[in-house]
Amino acid sequence: MTNAEKSVLSIGEVSALTGLPAHILRFYEQEELLTAVRRNAAGQRVFTEEDVAWLKVCVQLRASGMPLPEIRRYARLAQAGDGTVPQRFEILRRHEAKVQQQVAELQEALGIIHTKVETYARHLAAGTADGLWRDGPDCEQ
Repeated sequence: MTNAEKSVLSIGEVSALTGLPAHILRFYEQEELLTAVRRNAAGQRVFTEEDVAWLKVCVQLRASGMPLPEIRRYARLAQAGDGTVPQRFEILRRHEAKVQQQVAELQEALGIIHTKVETYARHLAAGTADGLWRDGPDCEQ
């Protein structure tokens, strides 16, 4: 077996490595997030370790809220070569700023939730929980 044969992975193997079901892998190919997916002699999709690494990036970009068209744009730019580095950098920089804003908003929400949990815990421990929400929400800080 050559090194090239060792690095070829089936759709099932890629699914196991990435946690993405096969239908999502096919969808990503259809959406042009995966470029140049090859097929073996039997016509089955085969992937390389580089494809798997790229898929893991796609998963994180999606999980952090990047829309598919923007991931597709990033993929096309990457495929176009080194001349697109500034554009790719800008896409990632904008997305990073958006994710940082989301994290800040979630931290603020978590702080409020934490305060409410502490309020409930205090009232439950004191036996005064029956009064919570009787006259509206208890929003003590």
